[in-house]
Amino acid sequence: MVVIYQNNATLCYQHRRLEPMQRYFLELAYNGTLYHGWQLQQNAPSVQSMLETAIKTLTGKNIKTTGAGRTDSGVHARFFVAHFDSDHPLFLETAHFLHRINCLLPEDIVVHQIYPVLPDAHARFSALTRTYEYAISRVKDPFHKDVSWYYARTLNVVAMNIASGFLTEFVDYTSFSKLHTDVKTNNCKVQFARWTENPGMLIFSIQADRFLRNMVRALVGTMIDVGLQKISPEDFKAIVEGKNRNLAGFSAPARGLSLTAITYPPHIRLPNR
Repeated sequence: MVVIYQNNATLCYQHRRLEPMQRYFLELAYNGTLYHGWQLQQNAPSVQSMLETAIKTLTGKNIKTTGAGRTDSGVHARFFVAHFDSDHPLFLETAHFLHRINCLLPEDIVVHQIYPVLPDAHARFSALTRTYEYAISRVKDPFHKDVSWYYARTLNVVAMNIASGFLTEFVDYTSFSKLHTDVKTNNCKVQFARWTENPGMLIFSIQADRFLRNMVRALVGTMIDVGLQKISPEDFKAIVEGKNRNLAGFSAPARGLSLTAITYPPHIRLPNR
């Protein structure tokens, strides 16, 4: 049994028995405009630091979180997952925890869900797929300026979609990887990639088992060259085959990129106690 009492607006917990150590998944979302990515930085604000500070305020403990990946500075996440281990009883009070932590977090970060998972479930390594979207605003819109790239030049979207259709044929994406990154492989399996035109917007959607640093932004920048007819879809295909970052185009601005979905094996989620 856990006894909960309130003193000077601070929630306190007395253990009549110790809760077992439990791994939890947090589902959150954030606007990355003001942050230097998800991961902790020594001299710059990050989403991870904001989250861990809020958890410490609630629990009095330094609880380390592990994210599903590393979003770059200025990149957003409409869906993100982090895991952590704790025996603190606060995390058993799901609705109360969500209310408390969202009161502490800044307005550009929100936690939507918390739930227990298997002990070996991992926010990064257990993920099956990730989906990103890159938003290009075709008209100047002050309400989209932080979450899209305003680009009004005429683009051949048909050619861009032909180019994006090649992406499911390849595995090695060295041509679109940030140089000198600490990864064992540049292989990724792309499930789908396509451009969609909406009123005033052009959206690139891509799903893969994993992504390299800067990969989506480099893909978008290179396909913009296809849309401008500076290169052909076949040239784009040759760039992928070339496995050389110097062959690809520029990286599109970070503000247009959002992580939108991550899938996991359903069995790793445990029922709330």
